[in-house]
Amino acid sequence: MVLKTSGVDRMRRVASTKSQFTQQVSTPQVGSREDANVLRSRGLVAVILLLAVTGVATAANLLVKQQERDNFENKVEGYATEILTVSQAKANQFFDALDSFASSIGAQAAAEHALRNTSWPFYRIKEWSVQAEKLAHLTGVYEPFVGVAPIVQGDEIGKWNSFARAQNPIWYQESIDYEGYTKLTAQGLVNLTIPFTYYLGPGYQPTPVSGPDEVVPYFQSYPIGLPKKLPIMLTNIDTLLSSQQTEEVYRITKATRKPTVGYTQIAVDIEHSVPGSQIIQPIFDGPDTDADDRKMVAVVLIQIPWLDYFKNILAEGEDGIIVVLESACSRFLEDGSLSAMQNLTDSERDIITYQVDGPNAILLGEADLHDPKYDALAVSEVFVDLHVDQSQLPQGSCVPVLTLHVYPSAELEDSLLTDNAVIYTAVVVVIFLFTTLVFLLYDFSVGKRQRTVMERIMKQDMIVSDIFPTAIRDRLYENQAKNKMNGDVNAIEDDSPLGLDDTFASPSNTNGSAPLAELFPSVTVVYADLVGFTAWSSAREPHHVFILLETIYGAFDKLAYRHGVFKVETVGDCYVSAAGFARDCISKLKEATLKLEVTLGPDTSDLELRTGIHSGQVTAGVLRGQRSRFQLFGDTMNTGSRMESSGEASRIQISQATADLLTEAGLARWIIPRSAKMFVKGKGEMQTYWVRKSSRLIKPKGSYLKSGKGSLDDEDRTEDRTEDSSERTEEDDDGIEGMNKTERLVEWHVETLTSLLEQIVGSRGGDVNPIQTLSNAENSIGICKKTVLEEFTPVIPLKRFDTEELERRQSTTTVDIGEEAKSQLRHYISTIAGMYLDNAFHNFEHASHVTASVKKLLSRIVNIDDRNGLAASNPTSNVNLNDLAGHSYGITSDPLTQFAVVFSAIIHDVDHPGVPNTQLVKENTRCAQIYKKSVAEQKSVDIAWDMLMCDEYATLRACIYQTEDDLLRFRQLVVNTVMATDIVDRELQALRKTRWETAFANIDSAAESLKDRVESEDRKATIVIEHLIQASDVSHTMQHWHIYKKWNERFFMECYNAFKEGRADSDPSKNWYKGEIGFFDYYVIPLARKLQSCGVFGVSSHEYLNYAIANRDEWAREGEALVQQYLSVFNEQKNHQTDSLDPLIA
Repeated sequence: MVLKTSGVDRMRRVASTKSQFTQQVSTPQVGSREDANVLRSRGLVAVILLLAVTGVATAANLLVKQQERDNFENKVEGYATEILTVSQAKANQFFDALDSFASSIGAQAAAEHALRNTSWPFYRIKEWSVQAEKLAHLTGVYEPFVGVAPIVQGDEIGKWNSFARAQNPIWYQESIDYEGYTKLTAQGLVNLTIPFTYYLGPGYQPTPVSGPDEVVPYFQSYPIGLPKKLPIMLTNIDTLLSSQQTEEVYRITKATRKPTVGYTQIAVDIEHSVPGSQIIQPIFDGPDTDADDRKMVAVVLIQIPWLDYFKNILAEGEDGIIVVLESACSRFLEDGSLSAMQNLTDSERDIITYQVDGPNAILLGEADLHDPKYDALAVSEVFVDLHVDQSQLPQGSCVPVLTLHVYPSAELEDSLLTDNAVIYTAVVVVIFLFTTLVFLLYDFSVGKRQRTVMERIMKQDMIVSDIFPTAIRDRLYENQAKNKMNGDVNAIEDDSPLGLDDTFASPSNTNGSAPLAELFPSVTVVYADLVGFTAWSSAREPHHVFILLETIYGAFDKLAYRHGVFKVETVGDCYVSAAGFARDCISKLKEATLKLEVTLGPDTSDLELRTGIHSGQVTAGVLRGQRSRFQLFGDTMNTGSRMESSGEASRIQISQATADLLTEAGLARWIIPRSAKMFVKGKGEMQTYWVRKSSRLIKPKGSYLKSGKGSLDDEDRTEDRTEDSSERTEEDDDGIEGMNKTERLVEWHVETLTSLLEQIVGSRGGDVNPIQTLSNAENSIGICKKTVLEEFTPVIPLKRFDTEELERRQSTTTVDIGEEAKSQLRHYISTIAGMYLDNAFHNFEHASHVTASVKKLLSRIVNIDDRNGLAASNPTSNVNLNDLAGHSYGITSDPLTQFAVVFSAIIHDVDHPGVPNTQLVKENTRCAQIYKKSVAEQKSVDIAWDMLMCDEYATLRACIYQTEDDLLRFRQLVVNTVMATDIVDRELQALRKTRWETAFANIDSAAESLKDRVESEDRKATIVIEHLIQASDVSHTMQHWHIYKKWNERFFMECYNAFKEGRADSDPSKNWYKGEIGFFDYYVIPLARKLQSCGVFGVSSHEYLNYAIANRDEWAREGEALVQQYLSVFNEQKNHQTDSLDPLIA
C-alpha cells in the first residue's frame, strides 16, 4: 500500500528533498587535537609499563619453571616409591607362599610314606591342580607355569619311567577335570607324552637319559593346558639337560638348599617368548623343615614374567615410568659359557627394561633402555634377595639378587613440564601490549564511537523514513524528545486517556500522548492484485510461491524507489502503489513471469495484474500497539479497492477523480472511458476509465480449436485486448522474453531433469562413462515382449538405500553433467514437445502441468522409510538408521526413480490423437491392431523410448544409467508409470485396486522374513508411484477451482470436437455434468483418500483431498451452467474459425 500526495512533480520534489536531507546528516564533521603534555605523560607511562612488564615476566618465568621442576621430581619419587613398595610386597608374598607350598608337599609325602611305605621319587602329589592353583594365585602374575620335578638317581631311571607311565594318566585326568578343559583327554595327553626320561638332542629330537648321573625330570605341571602352546608335553624331560641356565640355578639351589632365581625365556607360543625368571624351590623329605640333615628329594620350578608385577600399581594417566630389572648374575652365552660380570654388553647381562603407563606395563627390551639424562633421578631398591651365603655357592656361581631401578621418561617430563612459564610470560606481555594499545587508541576509539552512533542514527532515520511519511516521522521524533525530557520514555500509564478500565488501557508505547494521525486531502492510492495467483499457488510448492512474490514485489519496490513513491505495505498478493508507475508494474510483472516460468513451471506467465486507482482524501497515521504500522483509512481506500476488484486482468481501471487529475496534468491521452458504467458496492453506478495499455503488454487471444488456450477463464478474459504486434520492442525478443510458451516450458523441463541428472551422477561419484557395452542390453529391451503392456510388472525391485551414496548426493561439491548432455536433453525435450498434437487437453502444456504435480508430490514425501526396520533386522548391512529418514518406501532414496517418474510425466501423452483408446480400437487403427488396449499410452512409451535410444542422445543416456541393472530398472519404471495413466480400462483399474489392498494390508511385519519385507516394500513403492502419476494426471481436479475449471473446459472441448468430427458415438455435453460428479465420487476423491491413507505425501495428501471435495461441491452448484457456457464458447470459436476460412475459400 502506498501513500502519495497528488502530482508526479511534487512526488519527485519530495524525494529530492529527502535525498538532500540525508546527504546533510550523513556527512558530519568530527575532529579533535591532542595536547603536548598529554603525549609526554603517555610516553612516560609507556616506559614505566615496559620496565615493569620485563621484570614481572622474567620473575614469573623463572618461578613457574622451578615449581614445575620440583613437581616433576616429587612425582618421579612418588611413582618410584609406589612401584618399589608394591612390587617388593608381591615378591615377598610369593616367596613365602612358595616356601609354604614346598613344606606342605614334603609333609604330604612323609604322611603318605608312613601309610603306604611310598617314598620319593615314586610319589604322586594328590589334588595337584588344587594346590598348584593356590600357589599360582599368590605369584602375582597371570598364568605362571608351576611344575614339580623329583630327583631320580641314575640307577632308578628305568623304575621311574615305569612309575611315570602308570601315574601320568591319573593326574592328567584329575587336572583336566579340575581345570575344566573340555577338549583335552587323558589319553590324548598320554599320546603326546614321551614315555621315558629324555632331553632334546640335535634337531630337537627326544633322546633317552640312561644315567649314571641323577636326573630331575618334570612330572606334574600346572596348568595342564600348556600343550596348547607347545608342540610336546614337558612331562619326563630332564630339567638339568634342557637348559644350562636351569642347570646352573639347580646347582645353586642344591648347594645352598634355598630357592634360587635365574634368567629364562618363557614361551608364549611356538614362535614367541618373553624374558623372565625361573625360580627353583627345594622340597625336602620329612615333615621337620628345620632339620639340617633333610634330604632334598624334589624341586618346584616356576617361570615368572616379571611384567605382571608392575601392572595395576599406578593410576590411569600416570604414564612414562621406566623400570629396569637387573640381576646380579649374568646369563649364559650362546657358546654355553657363563659370562663374567665385568665388561658385559647389555645382551650378555641379565637386564630387562619395562615401561609403566598407569595400570598397564609393556616390555621395552632385554637391555638397559632408560634415558641416561635421568640418572640423577633414579630410585633403586633390591627387589628379590634370598639371603644366600656366598660361601655355600659352587665355584664360579654368583649370588642371585634382583634389583629394580626406576627412572622417569621424556614422556613423563613432557606431561609435567608444560609451557606455563612461556604462557605466563606471554600473558604479562599481552597485558602490557593491550593496556598500551587501549591507552594509545583511546581518543581514536571515542571518535569512532561517535561516528558509529551517527551512522546508526542515520540508518534508523532511513528505516523510519521508509516506513512513515515525513510528517509522521517528524512527529515521532518530537514525541520521543518530549518523553526523554520528562524522563518517561518507557513509562506505562496506569489509566486510559479516555478513563476506560484496564481491559481498554492505553498500550505501553503510547505514554498517554495524542495519536499520530493526520488528514491528507489529496491522495492517490493504487490497488494491484495478482490475477490467478491463488489458483497458481495451489499447484506449487511453498518455496516456489515465495520465489514468485519476492521476485515480483522486489521489481515493484525498485520501480517505487525510482519514482520516489512511499510504500507502506503489501497485503497477501495485493500491492498498492502511487499513480505514475502502475503501467510500469504491469510491464515488470510480465517480464518477471516470463523469466520465472523457466524456474517455476507452467502457467506462471499467465499471471496478470489487475489494477485499480482512486484519488481523494484519507486519514493516515500510526495505529499504536504491538507491531504498530502506518495505515490509511477512509472512503478513498474503499473506492480504490472497488476499482481493483471490478477491473480486468492486465488493465488499469481508474475513477473519475483520478481521471480528472490526469486530465489536469495534461495526460488525457492516457485514458479512455469504459463503455458502460460500473455498479460499485456502496457507491452505485460510477463512470470509470481504462488507462491505455503499454505496447509491451500484448497477449494474443487463445482458441481451443487451434492453440489450446481457453477463453472461458474469467481471469483471462478482457475487453479490447488486441493491439498491433508490430509495436513490440527488440528487447522483448531477447533471451527468455523472446521465447514462446512452449519454448519456456521446454527450458523448465530441462532445468528440472538436469537437477535430477546431477543427483544421479553425484550418487555415482560424478562418473559419466561411455556406455557402448550396454548397446546389446538397450537393443534387447522389449524383444521378448510383443507390446509395452506385456512388460508391466506388479513389483519393481528398487535400489537398496546406501548411506555413502546419499552423502555423495548431499555433498557440497556441485556436479555438472556437462554442456553436451544438457544440449542433448534440450534437443530431446524440444522434439518431444513438437510431437504433441494440437489438442485442447492432451497437449504439451497439460504434460507440463502433470510434471509440476509430480514434482510437488515427490518433494512432499516425508514419511520415514521402512528400511529402518530392514536395516535393524540386518545389522551387517552397515546402514546408519538416522540417515534413512525421509526416504519413503525407497522412492526418494534413488534419484533414478525420481527421474523416471518425472520423465514419464513428460512423455505420457506423446502423439495423443485426442480421442480415447476405445475409439482407436473401434476405428481399428494400425496402432490399435498392434497394442489392442492402452493404445495411446503404449504408443507414447515406444515413441519416446525409441527416440531416446538414438545415437545422438548417447551422452544423455550415459548420465541416466551406467549399468544394465539401472537401465532395466529405468525402463520398468517408465513402463509402469505411463501405463498407470490409462484409468479408463476397467480390468487394469481392478488389478491396481487389488494390488493396493495387498500392498497396504495389515501384515505383521515382525513375522515376515527379510526377503518378504523387502518385496513388500517394493510392492508399496511400485503402487504408490502409479497412484502418484494418476493423481498428477488429474491433478487439476484436486487443485484450485479456477485450475479445475480451466482444464475441465479444455477436456470438454477436446471431447466435443471429437464428437463433431464423428469420432465419438455420443454427445459428451448430454452427460458431462453428471459424468463429472461420478468421476469425483468414484475416482478422484477415492484416489485422494488413498494418497492420504498411505502416509507418504504429508500435507499434500490433505490439500489434494480438500480441493477435490471442494471442487466437487462447486461443480454440483455451477456445473450445468458451465456446460452451457462450454457449448457457447465452442460454437463461437467454430464460427470464428469458419469466418476466417471463407475469404480463403472464395
